[in-house]
This record gives sequence, structure tokens and C-alpha cells, in this order.
Amino acid sequence: MSKNRRRKPRGRHSSVRNVPLRTHWLLLSTLVLTLSAALLLQGYSRHMFDRRADGVPRAQGPAAAVPAQIASGGPVIDAVATRSARPAERTIALTFDDGPDPVWTPKILDVLRRNDVHATFFTVGTQVAAHPDLARRIVTEGHQIGLHTFTHTDLGAAPAWRRSLELRESQLAVAGATGVTTALLRPPYSAGSDALDDADWSAVVQAGQEGYLTVLTTLDSEDWRRPGVARIVAGSTPVGTGGQVLLMHDSGGDRSQTVAALEQLIPQLKASGFRFATVGEAVSLSDPVRPAAAVEHWQGAALIMALRASNGILDGISWLLWAAGAISLLRAVAVFVAARRHVRLRRKPWGKTVTEPVSVIVPAYNESAGIEAAVRSLLASDHPVEVIVVDDGSTDGTADIVEALRLPGVRVVRQQNAGKPAALNTGIAAASCNLLVMVDGDTVFEPDAVRMIVQPFANRRVGAVSGNAKVVNRGGLLGRWQHIEYVVGFNLDRRLFDLAECMPTVPGAVGAFRREALLRVGGVSDTTLAEDTDLTMALCRDGWRVVYEERAKAWTEAPASLGALWKQRYRWCYGTLQAMWKHRGALTQRGQAGKLGRRGLLYLLMFQVLLPLLAPVVDIFAVYGLVFLDPLRILGLWTAFLLLQALMGLYAFRLDKERPGPLWSLPFQQFVYRQLMYLVVIQSVFTAVAGSRLRWQRMERYGSLRVPAGTPDLTGPAAGTVPPGLELAQSWVEAAHGDVPVPLPSAFRSVPRDAGARTPGRSI
Repeated sequence: MSKNRRRKPRGRHSSVRNVPLRTHWLLLSTLVLTLSAALLLQGYSRHMFDRRADGVPRAQGPAAAVPAQIASGGPVIDAVATRSARPAERTIALTFDDGPDPVWTPKILDVLRRNDVHATFFTVGTQVAAHPDLARRIVTEGHQIGLHTFTHTDLGAAPAWRRSLELRESQLAVAGATGVTTALLRPPYSAGSDALDDADWSAVVQAGQEGYLTVLTTLDSEDWRRPGVARIVAGSTPVGTGGQVLLMHDSGGDRSQTVAALEQLIPQLKASGFRFATVGEAVSLSDPVRPAAAVEHWQGAALIMALRASNGILDGISWLLWAAGAISLLRAVAVFVAARRHVRLRRKPWGKTVTEPVSVIVPAYNESAGIEAAVRSLLASDHPVEVIVVDDGSTDGTADIVEALRLPGVRVVRQQNAGKPAALNTGIAAASCNLLVMVDGDTVFEPDAVRMIVQPFANRRVGAVSGNAKVVNRGGLLGRWQHIEYVVGFNLDRRLFDLAECMPTVPGAVGAFRREALLRVGGVSDTTLAEDTDLTMALCRDGWRVVYEERAKAWTEAPASLGALWKQRYRWCYGTLQAMWKHRGALTQRGQAGKLGRRGLLYLLMFQVLLPLLAPVVDIFAVYGLVFLDPLRILGLWTAFLLLQALMGLYAFRLDKERPGPLWSLPFQQFVYRQLMYLVVIQSVFTAVAGSRLRWQRMERYGSLRVPAGTPDLTGPAAGTVPPGLELAQSWVEAAHGDVPVPLPSAFRSVPRDAGARTPGRSI
């Protein structure tokens, strides 16, 4: 193919490559499911953990189901065979619960090594996963390891499914950390066999059916009370010569008294003729701890890795949420302060009143539903205007409707369908005035909107002005939510951008431009889907100031369905990403371009790209908090966030002189509209990263626009008369150009495809 082949013009229905992305939704779903699984695992392992001390007295239920031989038998129970065993005479099975602990378990192991004593450690699965090296040390140094469930749950009070889960996950953690499995289980909150009730016995039976021996106690040191070293030693000393299973703890709080008591207790009991043994040795069990199968070892290692990864994910999310919350709060403060300053600043006149006529360009493609209202509203302006409707190959008779109105001061220019940027360039070329207003075909102007929007041009540095676009079809929840977004989101941001001199977008619905500025940047580019954002950024990079005039009000139709809203915002967001990438060079430039780059682009990146990408994480974490954390605290934080939004909304509505009634729907906006908006950002980012091209999609029109009251009727007896607001415009145009159409400026005959990204021109 020849490299010099002309590129086919891109219209609204051109066959631009549009690769549908399916893998990005699969990837997003996978990420969300992975994050949810990590948080679920984290929530279960951290916040289902019962931190009550083992020896805390609790109410005992009926014990009718407990066999008599078990209730009066030994502490080691085989529930399947309904039998029990006791330690041999003068034998102490020293046991430690709740570990391993990174502080106290090593100290206890050191004491045992110095005294040449082996003990049995009943470990909690989550603790093993957090400190696998300590679990390995327990096994390596000849001690016996047992299970104390995965999250230290009360098995007697737990349902059967959770009992199985607790034992299975705890066993996997031990197998993954140490390479062994164990048949020894001590249920949390257990005591002696005579303390078993029906619920406890049910858990013991289920554990026996799953292959575990239950190990209870005969002697409680009560070190969990931290009563003092002497009391612990006294409570751990047997009365008589019978064998004992002694309960102590190596975790669950400060165990310094336990460590000190062991230093005294072991030599004293040895001197009294007692020997120390593991539980298996004390009751002559054959191999209760065995090498784990390879499958169990790798499954356990995977579980430990998953737990560690979930810990890292949760910690990362926590930092991100704190950072996002702080940044959002700072943004709210900055926007509020900027809005107040902007109000005071705009009370000052721009300079000498601008009275020169204005060319209004209306690009139109299949706008039959609202084109009459749009044109008549422009003719009702109290400022001299000429209206140029550029019909971009409409198929619904849009141009015919305008021509049939026979409105003086209105011209129709027809062209083959080539897209909105081409239509705007055609209108610019046909315009007679030096000041241009661009308006969408689904927008109607207030009578003073044109006059207001051109006043900033009294300042020669101003190259473009953003007007105040308002939603006309604000009925229903979707309309109200978009109305709130326009007033609270877009308009407050524009006030901030105006003060910071980094306005990134003059909306296509209502914007004014200096002809000279447009010529210098090569007109409207078609290289992005957000031609308004692209053009505005190009003007900023060329040294022009772009300002916001909130008094220039225009009413535009907003999407009336979720599908239509998705299409519109997808195009906006994707086009904005294109424009940001195209003008990324502004980050390193100086002057007006640098302000756009280091203020405007970074602001857009932070608040319109990165924060929305974090929004699913926030929602998932909120659900996590409601389930595993303090629900009242989560609801309190959400209420505070909503209150902040409501206060900003009230202030923004007051600035725009709007009734605050629609703000009642703000809480509901968080459950539908917000999710839709961040999904749009996610799809747009994935589309951009994948390098796919998105075709321009025309918005559906609903015919909700109305001709403003007071517009002259120029289709009846008054046809052919000139509205007062047009007289000055016509005389100015005739004096400047006569009746000869304005030729197409050379700058528009071949619009540079990279015009907006070139080095800025001279300062103005």
C-alpha cells in the first residue's frame, strides 16, 4: 500500500477499527474476585479470631450425651472408640496453647532447651502461617505439635462446617510450615474431661471422626490470669504422684510470668521425681505426629503464601484508602476555597464591555428533535449574532427543518458526513466574526448567554471561554444525578481550573473562542474523541488563557438511560485519556503550557483516572468492614463522607442559584451512578492500554428542548423581518465582508494532525 495514500475522512459512522475488548472484563472480574477472596481470607483469619483466654469460666450446658467413661476418664480422648487415657505416674505432659508468638515462644523454647525438656505446643493455624519459622523450630527441637484450631474458635459453639474448616486449615498450615501432620487437638476453652457438655462432646466426636485425638487438661497453671510467678508455680505443682497434662500459654499477651515460672518449676518438679514428656510419650501414643504427604505440604505452603499475600494486600489497601481519603478531603477544601475566591474575582469586570457581533456555529448530525429550539434560542440572544448550522450529512432532514424556518441571520452549510471536528472547522471557515461560539445541536441558550460568554474577551490573553452547561431533562433519578454532577462536579472543578489557569476542557455544549487563537492551533483536530478537550489543551499550550464564565448558561439534553449514559461517558473518558496522552509534553513546558501540564493534567490523572480505578477497592473494603470490622464505624465513615458531599452540593447549588431539592437523591447515587462512572473509567483505561480505537457514537435525542419564551416568531407574518439582536450583526458583517462568503483560511485547508502537540507559540 502506498504511504502517500490519502486517509479517508472519519465521520460519525465511519468504519474506524473498533476492537471489542472482552479480556479486560475477564481480567477485572478476576482481580475483583482475587481481591474479594484475599479480603475474605484476611477477614476470617484476623477478625473471626476469638481472643478470650482459654481458662475464662463459661456457662456449662447439659451433659447427658457425654459418656460416663469419658467424663470420669483421662484427658486424652479417642471419641471413635469412646475411650480415654491418662499420663503415666510421675509424668508431666507440659503443654502450651495459642502460639507460636514471635516474642514469647522463642523464650519458652530457650528455657526448655536449657532444661532438656520436651513439651507439646497446641498451635493456632493463623499464628503458624504468620510465623512458620517458629513452628519449624518447635518440631526441629524435638517438641510435639498439635492443633488449637485455625482461628481459636469455640468448637462447641461452631456449626459442623466450620469445625471441619478450622481443623482442615489448621492442619494445612502446620503441614506447610513444618512438613508434618498431627493427630493431636486441643479445643479452645476446654478444661478437664469432667467439664465436657453436650456441645463440647459433639465437637469431640466430629474431630474423632476426622482422625483427631482430643487432648484436655488435668492441671491449669492459670498463667492466663497473670497472677504472679509464685502463684503460677504453685498452680502448676501436682498434688500426689499422678500423671498430669499441664496447661500453660506461649501467646495471647504478656507471658513474662510464664517464662519466669518455668525457670523455677522445671527444676523443682525434676527434683521431686517427676519427668517431663510430650503428650504422645506420656500416654504411649504411636506416632501422633507424622511426615506430611507432598500434596498436603504444598497445599499448606500455598495457604501460608495466600495468607501472607492477603496481609500485604490489606496493608496496601489500608495505606491507599488513607491516602485517597486525605487527598479527597484536600480536594474538597481546595475546591471550596477556589469557588469562594472565584466568586469574588468574577465580580470584577473583565474590561471594556464587548459588543462586537458573534458567529455561533452549530454542528448538526440528525438533530431534528431539537435543532429548531436550539436555533431559536440563539436568535433570542440580547447580543448580536449570526448563526451557522453545519449539517454534517444528516439523514433525518435536519438542514431542511432549519431552512424551512426562513430565519434571518441563520445560514445552513451542508457537507458530507465527516464528523464533528470537520463540521466545526467548516463553520469556523464560514463565520464572519472574530468571536466564535460553538454550541451542540441539543442545546438551547439563555437570552444573555452569548453576551456573557464573550465578555472575558475584553482581556487579550483570553483565547477561549467555558460556559455553564445545565441539564434540561433532570426528571427521574438518572436526570437528577447528572444534574448534581454538572453542578457539583463539573462546575466546581471549572472554578478551580480557572483560578489555577489550567482549564482542560471547554464543553462542546457552550464555549466561545477567539478566531485568532483557533487559527494558531490549526482548528479543531479529529485525532481524539474528545475534540473539545483536545482543542482546549492545544490553546493552553499555545499560551492562551481559558476561563470559566458561570453566568453564560445553556441547557443541554443529558442521556435518559443507563446505556446511553455509558456510551457518552465512555467516549468522554476515552477521549480525555487520548487528549492527556497527546498533550503530555505540557508537563515539562513553561508558562501557560506548564500550568496545564503540572496542574491540569496531574489533577485529571489523580481525580479522574487513579481515584476512580480505586473505587471498586473502596466498595469491596466497605463490605469487608461491614462483615468483619465494626459496622457502626464503617457506617459512620460513610455517613461523614456523604455529609461532606452534601455540604459541597449545597454550596455548589447556591453558587449556581439552583434549588437544592435534587440533593435528596445523593445517597442513592452512591449505589448505582458512582459504580457506573468508575466502570466507565476502567473500561476506558483498558481500551487505551490495549491500543484499540473507539468509534464516535452519536447521542440519542429525546426532544425535551423547548423554544425559550420571548423568541420572535419569524415563520408567520413576521417572516423576513430582522430581530433587533441581528441588526447590528448584519450591519457589521456587511461592512466587513459584504455578501461574499468568507473563504476557507489556509490553516483549515490542511489541519495538522499533531497541531495541538507542537511547541507553544509566543506569549500573548
